[in-house]
Amino acid sequence: MEKDLLESLLSELRRGTLILCVLSLLDRSYYGYALVQDMSQKGVPVDANTLYPLLRRLEKQKLLYSEWDTSEAKPRKYYKRTAYGDQIYASLAQQWREMSAGINSLIGGNEYE
Repeated sequence: MEKDLLESLLSELRRGTLILCVLSLLDRSYYGYALVQDMSQKGVPVDANTLYPLLRRLEKQKLLYSEWDTSEAKPRKYYKRTAYGDQIYASLAQQWREMSAGINSLIGGNEYE
């Protein structure tokens, strides 16, 4: 039971930060699978079944745009932040810095590890 609760709470925490993580990388063009790989390498693993609906939603919200590259054998859809997405990302990143500083002051350094 406790493990299920922890998993649920961690999922909720990650869901709220995933948008910021995705927007942070999309200052350049990425296709979905490369985004999944890069995020995992940076310590933020994301399932493709979570990422693709998020990318579509962010595109619908005009934070991203996409374009197909059909020059290779396998066509790939590339995503990149829009100018509006740049503005929203900058605001979210600033809010994150302020919030994480406050959270760090609340939970302390390594006292819970």
